[in-house]
Amino acid sequence: MSKTALIVGAGNGLSASIARLFAKEGLNIALAARRIEKLTQLSSEIGAVSFAADAAKPEEVNQLFIDVENKLSAPTVVVYNPSFRVRGSLIDLDPSEVAKTLDITAYGGFLVAQAAARRMLQQGGGAIFFTGASASVKGYPQSAPFAMGKFALRGLAQSIARELAPKNIHVAHFVIDGAIRSAERPDSADNPDSTLDPDAIAQTYLSILHQPRSAWTWEVELRPWVEHF
Repeated sequence: MSKTALIVGAGNGLSASIARLFAKEGLNIALAARRIEKLTQLSSEIGAVSFAADAAKPEEVNQLFIDVENKLSAPTVVVYNPSFRVRGSLIDLDPSEVAKTLDITAYGGFLVAQAAARRMLQQGGGAIFFTGASASVKGYPQSAPFAMGKFALRGLAQSIARELAPKNIHVAHFVIDGAIRSAERPDSADNPDSTLDPDAIAQTYLSILHQPRSAWTWEVELRPWVEHF
């Protein structure tokens, strides 16, 4: 039976690069997002199946996994990629927007990981990957909510990696420490490779996925060669 990779928070950037690469590896691809109309072209290109779901709502996450299992198969690889942020000074932040940031960035990660782990424990193994950011390890000014969410996601990953690794479930957290290249954010001509190529990042996800379990990593940091850290 073919294996299935579920990418939650799919879009046209890093998640699209991961989806394309995993599809080339022979995995069935399930793409999940709140608005799946943006996934039409990618789904058609790689033969993926798209699912509408809000990762911060327990009932929608549960239904997502049921639908993926019914249409493809229970995921053996799950990538959590949603992100949302609100910026501003501490005293000016809107509490409801802060709560939304935490819901999407961290709480949704818990819900997806829980649903994935329940199935992977029955299957005897799997992989759960979380996309982090510079804010996973550094709290920047005017960006407290995003730091709160990404710090929490990293803590979740570290905790469940220790819990699930002995049960043959590989949990890994990817610190993307720098800007990801896109059509809207290209490298400048005088500073090549100053942003992270999403296809290059995807290669690292695949490399971690193929790690022998005698030498698993739970976290990896990626940054351009000119990025200060």
